[in-house]
Parts: sequence; structure tokens; C-alpha cells
Amino acid sequence: MPCTWRSSSRGWAASAAGPANCSSVLSSITIADPPCPAPNAARRSYNPMKSIAFPLFLAAALLLVPELKAQSMTQPIDGIVAVVDESVILRSELDTAVGNVMAQNAARADQLPPRSVLERQVLEQMIVMRVQVDRATEMGIRINDAQLEQAIASVAQGNSMNPAQLRQRVEADGLSWEEFRSSMREELLVQQLHQRMMRSRVAVSESEVDMALSTLGDEPSVLYRLANILVALPEGATPEQIELAQTKVNGVKALLDRGELDFASAAIRYSDAGNALQGGDLEWRSLDEIPTVFASMVREMAPGDISEPVRGPSGFQLIQLTDRRSQDGQMVTEYRARGIVVRKSELVTSAQAQRRVEELRSRIEAGEDFATLAREHSDDTTNRAQGGDMGWFQLNDWGSGVAAQIQQLSDGQLSQPFETEFGWHLIKREDSRQTDVSDANRRNQMREMIGRRKSEEELERFVRQLRSEAYVDIRLES
Repeated sequence: MPCTWRSSSRGWAASAAGPANCSSVLSSITIADPPCPAPNAARRSYNPMKSIAFPLFLAAALLLVPELKAQSMTQPIDGIVAVVDESVILRSELDTAVGNVMAQNAARADQLPPRSVLERQVLEQMIVMRVQVDRATEMGIRINDAQLEQAIASVAQGNSMNPAQLRQRVEADGLSWEEFRSSMREELLVQQLHQRMMRSRVAVSESEVDMALSTLGDEPSVLYRLANILVALPEGATPEQIELAQTKVNGVKALLDRGELDFASAAIRYSDAGNALQGGDLEWRSLDEIPTVFASMVREMAPGDISEPVRGPSGFQLIQLTDRRSQDGQMVTEYRARGIVVRKSELVTSAQAQRRVEELRSRIEAGEDFATLAREHSDDTTNRAQGGDMGWFQLNDWGSGVAAQIQQLSDGQLSQPFETEFGWHLIKREDSRQTDVSDANRRNQMREMIGRRKSEEELERFVRQLRSEAYVDIRLES
């Protein structure tokens, strides 16, 4: 089985080839430079980059192909399927990407769209990716090696591996590690591009949060797991185009009603949304994140229900409610701890870092103050000045490696040295408490919901503009 470093995606909108841009979501990798992950900031303030929808697939999912500039080709061309400004996409690159999609959907290969349709879906996503990479490069955005290594470590951790194991798996799947790194770098470039754009365009005020919460009153907080199928319409669609789209969506609904296809397979085959290749999955959403035209309908649906076709801004939609859950009464355990981190680097081997942490532990056991040693020796710049104070946090806020140690410790107890992808660590658990986070979570979730809705709208316009401004010559045979 290949690693699952592909994200799910969200998509109320059509792909960028149609009237609106795709709205896929990348499993967010925060581009930062700390030696270990910071606590979950979502509980404190809205970060537009944490919840924004990205028109990308995570590296090695679909677009594991290095960029090839038209003016610098030195190898024989195997056939050009698209020209994107000064770049080209080769037939071999498209074949690789399509092959990845087919491998990921091998269990329902007979329900995939025809090869020609699938090629155009994947090619369009490659084009959208390419124009964004080019814009990021033009704006001087760069990804340094430390940022790249941090992102790779995050992908590895998400697949319960270390970076070395991830590399082995990538190469065992027949992929070049350099191609993987190149694709990851492009993903991060585009994420930085989105960050720069969103910082200036998306803000959520406290009054907006207050107003949204007041409309809910004491109604329980409910999340809905949704999927959609979009039959897109162009802007200013003619009556003939509207009739054709309505005929198509009614036909898809009839197939679903007769049980000839499941919803995910129908989405892959027929949907024009950017999340089609993920079976139309829209993940978990609250009513505030669902477009108004669908929200009242979803509220009345039961899990498994499929809506009748509904006309929305981008075209005709079918919605499936796959699940729902309540979020009320959230009691969680929070921990207070201090930490020391010694980073591994080109100059400090893992064995050297381990010895330094072991020496520090011996000094603490002998009576020296943990906070003082953290200020003098820790490489964690996020809390070194505070004597390694990690504040109050929930179990997984600092990553799975720290979580595993915290669970094993009692209040006041010192951990043994342990290693994560960020280096060697020493943790002292100082306290723990039970906290009702329902109100705080509800407010922060509302902030995230409002911000996500704004972000998706802005990103859709931004990427659609980039796509329309680019010179694109598609050379696929009809």
C-alpha cells in the first residue's frame, strides 16, 4: 500500500477550466522554523492559513512531476500535452499523474471516467498548480531547505514514519526521492503564495463572531460530513446549456437512485468540482460553512440521504450527507510541562544530541533547576526564554512524540530522553487539569468557520484570475 500523503479536498466550485476554480484542501503544513511543533493556535485566534481550501494535492499524490522550462530542455521531448506560459507539461508527466490517480482508485477502477476524461481532469489540476508555482516564483517566494525538511517530517509523521522510512516507502513505490522533494517544494511555494494573499484579504472581527453566535443561541453545535457532485455551468449560461446540465444531473441522480453507482464513484466519474477525484468529499462542516442555498436542506437530511438536484452559483449540485455529530460538552485534560530540545543538524549528529540531553537530565536529577538549564541549553526558540515552559496544552498539541511521553508521566515526573524528527527531548510534566472547552471551542470554531468561508471565496477568485491570465495551450488529442 502506498503512503496516504494525499489529502481529502473540498469543492463547492467547478474546476478552473470551467466557470469557477477548484476548491481542494491541502492537509495544512505550517511553514515555520521552530524545532518542534507549536501548540494548536486555533483555540486562540483565527489563522486563515489553517482552514483555507487549497487547489492542490499533497506531494506524491497526483503531481509528482518536476517542472520543465521550455527554454532549458536538454533531453528529447516525449510529447507536449500543454504549454503553460514558459513551461511545458509532457505526456510522460501526465501519464505518471494519471497512473497515480488510477492506483489510488484501484478498488473501483471500473467506475472511473474514461481515460480521456480523467486525463483532462488531472491535466487541469496540473495547469492550476503550475500557474501558481510560476506566480510564487515571480514574486520572489523561496522555500529553504529547513522549511522543506520540516514539511517532509510532518508528512512522515502523518503516516506514522520517520523521514528515512518515508524515503524508503517513496522509492519502493517506484518514485524518485528528488522528484518527491521537488514536488513538496512546489506545494510549499504555493502555500506561501496563498498565505501572502490571504494576510491582506481575510480578517474576522470579534463582532462578526458575536453576531454569528447570537443567531445560534443555545442550539447544539452540530457538524455535517458532506459530499457533492457538481455539474458546472459557465457564467452567463444559455438556456440550452442550462437544459443540458440539468439533464446530466438528473441522469446522475437516477443512477444513484437505482444503486448502479455509489456516490463517491459517481463523483469521480461525473463531477466537475475540484474534489471530484476524492469522491466529492467535503469533509466535516458546520451549517455556517455550508452555502446558504444548501444549509436548510442539509439540516433536515439523515445520514446517507442524497438531495435532489439544486441550482447553485456554480451549477447544479447533488449533496450527500454521510454523517453528523454533536460537539457539546467537551471536557478535556490539559497538561502543563517544561521541555528541552537539542536539535539534530549537519553539525550535531543524533548520537551527540542524545548525549547532551542525557547529561542535562543527570544534572537535573542532581538538583539543578530545569528552567535554568532550558534557558541555557534548549534549541527550542519558542519557549527557551521562558525556561522551556510549554504552557497549558491538550495532549496532541505538541505532536505525537511529546504526547506519548506526557501520557506516561505523573505530575512532577521527568521523562527519559526521547527522539522525534525535530531532535532529542527532555520533558518535565508539572501539572494536569480537566477543562470544559465547549465555550472557548465554540467561539474559536465560529471564527474558523467564518474565516474559512471568506478564504474559500477569495482563493477561488484569486486562482481563477491566475488561470485566466496565463497563456495555456492544451494539446491533448480530442
